[in-house]
Amino acid sequence: MSLDSLKSAIPDFAKDLKLNLGSVIGNSDLPQQQLWGTVLSCAIAARSPLVLRELEPEAKANLSPEAYTAAKSAAAIMAMNNVFYRTRHLLSDPEYGTLRAGLRMNVIGNPGVEKVDFELWSLAVSAINGCGQCLDSHEQVLRKAGVDRETIQEAFKIASVIQAVAVTLDAEAALAAE
Repeated sequence: MSLDSLKSAIPDFAKDLKLNLGSVIGNSDLPQQQLWGTVLSCAIAARSPLVLRELEPEAKANLSPEAYTAAKSAAAIMAMNNVFYRTRHLLSDPEYGTLRAGLRMNVIGNPGVEKVDFELWSLAVSAINGCGQCLDSHEQVLRKAGVDRETIQEAFKIASVIQAVAVTLDAEAALAAE
């Protein structure tokens, strides 16, 4: 199981996704840890068993045990935060924004890897989950840390392609099961 087998599973009508998957992962300028942490956290966030099964072994092989765990932690904590903060933002009553969250988020303060890497992974997961408030927050932290826009865009390009591949392959699997 690998990136190549995932690409070969993509149907011809989605050839652009196949090409994009190869380029956003295979031609990325991100350092290996940032790249594969982004890939793993996004594969988890995309909620596709097939995509996760295909990408996880390569991610695990390219990440330290700490980074592997941190990438999974980014996907987990952002699954919660993206729903919470997106909902608070979407509610028309601004008073919800003044209430204490009361949710544990300790991993954000101590992720076990460089803060920039964890923030990048959190931003990518937030892109998949569609939380504008979280996107803004993580982007601001990254920019303050000196991360350029091209690097940040690289992370959400990876997120967009992985999400599109997941949607496409899951739809094809559902249609084949009929």
